[in-house]
Parts: sequence; C-alpha cells; structure tokens
Amino acid sequence: MMKSNSVFYCFILLFVPLFTIAQDKTVSLERYLQKQNLINVSAQDKTIKYDLKYATTDNFTKTILYDSLFNIYLHPLAAQKLIDAQKYLKTLYPGYSLLVYDAVRPLSVQKKMYEVVQNTKYAAYVANPVRTGLHNYGMAVDLTVCNEKGKPLDMGTPFDFFGRAAGINKEAELVAQGLLTKQQVKNRGLLRKVMIHAGFLTIRGEWWHFNAVSLTEARKFYKVIK
Repeated sequence: MMKSNSVFYCFILLFVPLFTIAQDKTVSLERYLQKQNLINVSAQDKTIKYDLKYATTDNFTKTILYDSLFNIYLHPLAAQKLIDAQKYLKTLYPGYSLLVYDAVRPLSVQKKMYEVVQNTKYAAYVANPVRTGLHNYGMAVDLTVCNEKGKPLDMGTPFDFFGRAAGINKEAELVAQGLLTKQQVKNRGLLRKVMIHAGFLTIRGEWWHFNAVSLTEARKFYKVIK
C-alpha cells in the first residue's frame, strides 16, 4: 500500500510542475501584453466580436502566429477609439457589431510572419520587421462589421486579400468594372463611417485596416511592442 501511494505522490509531483509550465506557456503572450500596459478590449466591451485570424491557420500564411493570444489587445488610445466606434455603430444598427481580425501584433510575431512568407508569393506583401508598422505599437486594428447572426457583411473581398479590389480609393471604378457591387461598397462605407467617427485613419490599399494615429506620431511618442 505504501509503495502504491508513493508512486501516486511521485506522479502528482511530476504532473503538477508540468501542468504549471503548460499554463504559463498558454498565457505568456497575454501576460506580456498586459505588462506593456495594453488594454484587453474584449474585457472592456464584450459586445465587440473577434476572430483573431493569426491565432488560427485561417489566414494567408496557413500558420498559427499567435500561439497564446485569445483576446483583443490595443494601446489604451486605440482601445478607447475602438470602443467608441462600436458604440456609434450600435446607434446606427443596434444588431450589428464590429468583428476584429487582428489588433496588436508584437514585433516578434511580425518577424515570424516575415520569415514564414519568404520564398512565397506573399513575400512582397509582408513588411520587413526592421520597418515598424502601427500594428507593432498596438495602434492599428483590422476588422469588419457583422450582422445580428455574427455573419460578416459582404465587403467584396476576404480579409487579407492581395489585389486591387481590396483598395478603397477607386471603388466607383471597381464597381464600373464589375469587381465590386454597390452594396459591397455601401458596407465598406458603413465600416469607414463608424471608424472615422471614432478618430481612426484609413489606408488606401486595405478596406479592413484602420490606424489610431499616424506612423510618424507613433514613432515619436509611443513604444514598439516587442
């Protein structure tokens, strides 16, 4: 009996440290982001939906890049703007919600993404981590709008689509060419309306991407999340 109990206790002593290590690994990225004073938007506004694409293989790299991130994290300034955008959207369409695909992207993840796409057709589309971008400051967010059932509105292209139809500066021309429909452009317009109302800036090439500040301002006043 003593021998059996000894074996059992030895098993427990071995198992518990391994379990603790696994737990620490699971929450490590989230803990790091919290230590950088980033805001867990998911906790601040539970109505904002999210589907963090780089925490899954459902992204253009087909690789999990966030292996321990399960919530939306942003710089406090960007987080508040996102919450404001959600509130404004709810005044226009109470059943609709913002649906976030990506928020802060630590520089370590940017490096991983850059390495993964080398020697692929996507190599030209991923910025060299030497040149920091606003995701690396927690000052950019990629997102769309979803309806009452959680289904994303039709924006004409998927998230992270690499092509002309993803751009916002020539949408009328794209409609005339049959690459977009008027309804798709209207849906994009709704997303831009609520994000701009909250103080976000657009970029020409990606309908889903919004910046809380300019890159010049970020590099001058804020720190990179490494």
